[in-house]
Amino acid sequence: MAINDPLGDMLTRIRNAQMRRRPKCVTPASNIRGRVLDVLEEEGYIRGYARVDQTGVMPIFEIELKYYNGQPAIREIKRVSTPGRRVYSAVRDLPTVANGLGVAILSTSKGVMSDAKAREENVGGEILCNIF
Repeated sequence: MAINDPLGDMLTRIRNAQMRRRPKCVTPASNIRGRVLDVLEEEGYIRGYARVDQTGVMPIFEIELKYYNGQPAIREIKRVSTPGRRVYSAVRDLPTVANGLGVAILSTSKGVMSDAKAREENVGGEILCNIF
């Protein structure tokens, strides 16, 4: 079955796995998913992830979820820019997520990065998702 929004699918899999307190979740591998997972790992929202290549089947990412005192590290994960409604922002207009406690993940001309790094690099782009 074709997935229209692969990134939204991955975020939903993470959200569902954390609601069920799973230690890991799996999602099909793609470049954009890998870049978003890199940012999640840098920001400390997941323990890590690994690409698992299978013979004759599409490769997958195995994502190790992070918990603190039994609660998920990710309280809220929300897709902002969807295939039907793209959301772009200039660097001066980048929103703060949860008064600076959360992270917005952007797709910029310099790659996928967090909002803090985008401000540092002075680039805007498409706001992929917000995490708190």
